[in-house]
Amino acid sequence: MLTEATTVVDQASHTKDAIIDFTAGSLGGIALVYVGQPLDTIKVKMQTFPGQYNTMIKCFKQTLAVDGVYSGLYAGTVPALAANVAENSVLFLGYGFCQKFMQKVTGAESIESLSTISNASAGCLAAFFSSLVLCPTELVKCKLQAMHEVNNQEGITMKRVGPVDLVGKILKTEGIKGMFKGLVATLAREMPGYFVFFGGYEGTRALLTRPGQKKDDIGVGRTMIAGAIGGLIFWTVTYPADVVKSRVQISKKTATKGLVGMLYQIGRNEGVRALYSGLTPTLVRTVPATAVLFLTYEYSKKVLHQIF
Repeated sequence: MLTEATTVVDQASHTKDAIIDFTAGSLGGIALVYVGQPLDTIKVKMQTFPGQYNTMIKCFKQTLAVDGVYSGLYAGTVPALAANVAENSVLFLGYGFCQKFMQKVTGAESIESLSTISNASAGCLAAFFSSLVLCPTELVKCKLQAMHEVNNQEGITMKRVGPVDLVGKILKTEGIKGMFKGLVATLAREMPGYFVFFGGYEGTRALLTRPGQKKDDIGVGRTMIAGAIGGLIFWTVTYPADVVKSRVQISKKTATKGLVGMLYQIGRNEGVRALYSGLTPTLVRTVPATAVLFLTYEYSKKVLHQIF
């Protein structure tokens, strides 16, 4: 009888933790988008059209002059919100579950006592599930961000369409499969990326923790520093895969080429430097964006645990 009661309590605790992780991840995703969307737009344009935009400043000025703030720098915000809320809610939900899995595998006393490698492995596993919800929404975001350049390249004169119309068009012409274009490249970016992302974040938090202090109590500034470092490591390691993902999702000409084929083609025809086109705005964006992401996530969790 006591065992059954304990099991019910454990299940209720796991459910509460899952809901809190999901909610905190969603709030973190929203904060990340509003902080980083303009520079994300610049990144996508530089990745896809490196010949047209060879510097971050040039891309920023041209985008602002041609399309303005809302239709230019904040193009694709709605699908970006959908992408980041979906990704981060599922990612942090999965991260919580995978931390518990790593706790059982490693025999750690608690989640808080997991090593940096264990936390990194939990992040890698969680990224598989978040990639499945991220790929379709990020596909729409990238297409909206680079729509002006694609239309010019193809000699098409047409008004901009919204995310709903674009999704309808993709489903009509390509079916469900079309919404998952670039999934392999997404997985190639996300799984190793989140290994180093969470590893960098948790490792930095451990380094910034004073003797006798818990990682959860390091304060706002140190939490933001740890988040920024995790983001910098993520993009530095995974950027070439992200370049391929953007091109596969946006350009019809690259639709039939795989990840390895695209990496080889870009390196051979455009040089290795093209695989890092747009890295500067990405790194500039990721410092405040991931700092705010983890700050929102960690403190939302604290508030929600206090409420519930």
